[in-house]
Amino acid sequence: MKKISIIGSGSWGVALAIHLAKLGNQIKIWSFLEEERDLINNERKCKFLPNVTIPEGIMCTTSYKEAIEDSEMILHVTPSKFTRDTVKQYKEYVTNQPIIICSKGFEQATLETLDEVIQEEMPQAKIGVLSGPSHAEEVSVAIPTLLVVASKHEDVLKLVQDTFMCENMRIYTSRDVKGVELGGALKNIIAFCAGVAAGLGLGDNTFAALITRGLAELSRLGVALGGEKDTLYGLSGLGDLIVTCLSEHSRNRKAGKLIGQGKTLEETKKEVGMTIESIDNILVAHELGKIHSIEMPIVEAVYGILYENIKPEEAVSMLMNRAKKSEI
Repeated sequence: MKKISIIGSGSWGVALAIHLAKLGNQIKIWSFLEEERDLINNERKCKFLPNVTIPEGIMCTTSYKEAIEDSEMILHVTPSKFTRDTVKQYKEYVTNQPIIICSKGFEQATLETLDEVIQEEMPQAKIGVLSGPSHAEEVSVAIPTLLVVASKHEDVLKLVQDTFMCENMRIYTSRDVKGVELGGALKNIIAFCAGVAAGLGLGDNTFAALITRGLAELSRLGVALGGEKDTLYGLSGLGDLIVTCLSEHSRNRKAGKLIGQGKTLEETKKEVGMTIESIDNILVAHELGKIHSIEMPIVEAVYGILYENIKPEEAVSMLMNRAKKSEI
């Protein structure tokens, strides 16, 4: 049995808590909201996973000190845009526990990945990144799932692999922290685009093309930012891209679908009701593409839809009517 702290009480944080508690671990979840804390503790429910009952071995608190004290591992599972502020508040309670980043995204203001943000705030921290094709709705009910953990520290890789693995979850290890993190962050953008295609009523041909060419784009940028191409074609890149583009569980796909159906960005945010990482990530990828001179026509098209008043139908036409070129 291990004592594990989870910072964040959203669907992914709670799903990971359920998985780890079923394996006999003691879990403390930190929540920003008292009503979420009370729902978990008193009714054994999570509002984002309404059909799941939270097992014993999990308690929720709004106190960082209570959540982190005596823990052996910290899972960081807050929305990307809150990462730095959250870490600033809890870092005084961290001793020597490794911090495993389970969020996917960038810090918009600095264009930094989350491992860079946390390392700046806690230079001595041992950091890992856990990513891969994984919907909270499925992990919470023990549907077989494969993930990859990346870290520069062998003991962190072993700890996560030993703690998480069981008959319904398989964990691979990697030393490519940047590649694993970038795959998880960038795939949200293509999933949003897949939603736009769904909202427009486009077909399987379009989805297959979008996933293939989207992977080419995120790989070009990912390699430019220090990731390895093989990693981006693995679980945290291609694997996560497939599941997020094709599944109705994906909030990024749902958001894109609403935009494709003609909803405004504000209407979309209100209807989804949870953090939509892809919206911020599109801004970051657009900027990084310019900085590194990376050709990213799909990213440019969706940036135009969200921020330059281009209609989704026009964006599709722009992509289809680009100049002739070789695939490779």
